[in-house]
Amino acid sequence: MSADPHMLDELRRLRARVPQLTGALATGADGRVLAQDTPGVDPDGLATLTATAYATAARLADAAGQGESRELLVRGVYGYVAAFAAGDAAVLTLLAQDRVNVGRLLLEGRRAAARVAELLDGHSSTAGGRKPAKPAKPPAKTAAPRTRTTRAPRTTTNNARTATDS
Repeated sequence: MSADPHMLDELRRLRARVPQLTGALATGADGRVLAQDTPGVDPDGLATLTATAYATAARLADAAGQGESRELLVRGVYGYVAAFAAGDAAVLTLLAQDRVNVGRLLLEGRRAAARVAELLDGHSSTAGGRKPAKPAKPPAKTAAPRTRTTRAPRTTTNNARTATDS
């Protein structure tokens, strides 16, 4: 399967926006390479490891009661590996140098993962004839109703003394 040129373009633009990125890889949830820009790294091996690590992170988040896993960040001696959910069927993996601004890495990674998800949804909607329904969000937790105590009415007197009165 050849990579989608739009997805490759997104990965290259991401690497241009964050110069400390050393690689970017879009992987299916099954460990299949969708698109890659990872010079010097075996994309198939990285895709398999990413799928396994992300599945484990999802189980960890679920067991800890944190809901669906959204991202995974690993810091090594020489840099970072960050994996982001790109819709329900893909994971975006970024490789970065140790000197990367981690906040910028997370921000740009989230944006790019959303774009990859859009590109994948666009392909599945044209292949299947219609767009798959998005899963409903869980209902928001509601806070307990606030109770307020009423204030006593304010009383003022016209004959109140001030500090300047003698």
